[in-house]
Amino acid sequence: MSATVITPFEVAIEADDIADLRSRLARTRWTDWLPDSGWGSGIDEAFIKRLCAYWQDGFDFSAFAARLNAYPQFIANTDGEQMHFYHAKSPVPSARPLVLVHGWPGSVVEFLDLIGPLTDPQAHGGNAADAFHVIVPSLPGYGFSGPTLNPGVNAHKAGAMIAAVMEALGYSRYFLQGGDWGAIVTSAMAQNYPDRVAALHINMAPGGPNNPAIPVAGLDAEEAAEYARLGQHMAIDSAYAFVQSTRPQTLAVAMNDSPAGLAAWIIDKFYAWTDHGGDLESVFGLDHLLDNLSVYWFTGTAGSSFRLYHESNFRSAYAHAVVDVPTGVARFAGEPFRWPRSLVEATYRNVVDWQELAHGGHFAAFQRPDDFLRVVRGFFSRQQIAAPESNAI
Repeated sequence: MSATVITPFEVAIEADDIADLRSRLARTRWTDWLPDSGWGSGIDEAFIKRLCAYWQDGFDFSAFAARLNAYPQFIANTDGEQMHFYHAKSPVPSARPLVLVHGWPGSVVEFLDLIGPLTDPQAHGGNAADAFHVIVPSLPGYGFSGPTLNPGVNAHKAGAMIAAVMEALGYSRYFLQGGDWGAIVTSAMAQNYPDRVAALHINMAPGGPNNPAIPVAGLDAEEAAEYARLGQHMAIDSAYAFVQSTRPQTLAVAMNDSPAGLAAWIIDKFYAWTDHGGDLESVFGLDHLLDNLSVYWFTGTAGSSFRLYHESNFRSAYAHAVVDVPTGVARFAGEPFRWPRSLVEATYRNVVDWQELAHGGHFAAFQRPDDFLRVVRGFFSRQQIAAPESNAI
């Protein structure tokens, strides 16, 4: 791998790009809906039209940029690709490095509200012993990392790029946390770099056969029922992943041209993968949803985000070699991708913490930041790693 070159970065949203977005939203050619169809066949008509109207005329783009620029950001060029990341240092001398990795259709905005409490816990009612230097990368092909430039950027390559960033920053040992693709990428890192990864925490814990429709022997009744629910979910709700895995470029043309289409494609998953009792706004405000959508839109990375499915093969990506580093698992009640614990522990052979949470879904850090903070702090407080002597940036 070539040397990693790191340069400072700041988000800037151009006025012409905002005007173009507003124009496209104003000219949306809406499809038809059957009466009272709600969310039963996909995106709800009233919700998507209201969201897009607010994106066009109510969303504060200056405040959006300010939220993204609240912490130091950088671009790393490594091995022919680039990776955007936050590097927020803690003022606490004993702070330890923690990498937080998002998935699809999320982004770094999922973690913005957590950087402050994690880096400076005393300023947020916590203890100095729980302080971390926080690194939040945008996966390659996502957000401000920009589109990928070469074939072969799969989950293992993404992990290698994060490892290169950490090495360039001067961190020889660190903690990892991830959900969705973030869980798969951080698990690949724990597999490939066990000398660097001191501990791993995941809020989506895959295990077992690549295809959840394949029967598994030896499960008790409760686990068999859970595995059956997973198989049913994958059969009913995984068409998006098949398309993104097999025809990413075809879908990319539509997503890159229509902000309303992009919003419908992504918000459908926020609705389907979150516990909200039928009211998505009860757990995600419109500004939060649009922060995430705007990252995809202004960077033009909807299509390149799909490539991670294509390059990794989304089903085979669930199958890991054995992970032996100390692992914590937090399962939020609304998470649809739930593997039975015995299958998880066949993959992650050193699970030392297992938490079942009564509320929260697939986007746990975004939806339930307090619960997420509690379980992550609790897990890593019990893991041993020396504070780094220094780091380069």
